[in-house]
Amino acid sequence: MASCSMASAASTFVMTPNVTSNTITVKPNMVVMLPSQNTRGSRLVVKAAEEAAPPAATAEPAKVEAKEEKPKPPPIGPKRGAKVRILRKESYWFKGVGSVVTVDQDPKTRYPVVVRFNKVNYANVSTNNYALDEIEEV
Repeated sequence: MASCSMASAASTFVMTPNVTSNTITVKPNMVVMLPSQNTRGSRLVVKAAEEAAPPAATAEPAKVEAKEEKPKPPPIGPKRGAKVRILRKESYWFKGVGSVVTVDQDPKTRYPVVVRFNKVNYANVSTNNYALDEIEEV
């Protein structure tokens, strides 16, 4: 079973928060990856920095602003359960009538209307999605 070693990927790996000069100095909050002669194991040295004091809590509680409710846009497409005729010529159910199962209200959806039919197609499927311009209400 093959094993992967990070030491073989790079000879030295150093992460610093701020580099100010071309020389590399090891600070207490740095992670240093040292190469190892043994390819099965690698050495990872982590030194912890002193933790900063937590920010002081404010005396006033945060005020919860009431969001102004936007009026809902009018629903697009036919209502659920409406009977529709299919206008897509390449559809198995072209000029057939089916009932609307659901309509996706997202305007970016290409085929938002799901229509269910009584008759199944060659793949034994009885539903399909259509665009708004591919159906007309009966």
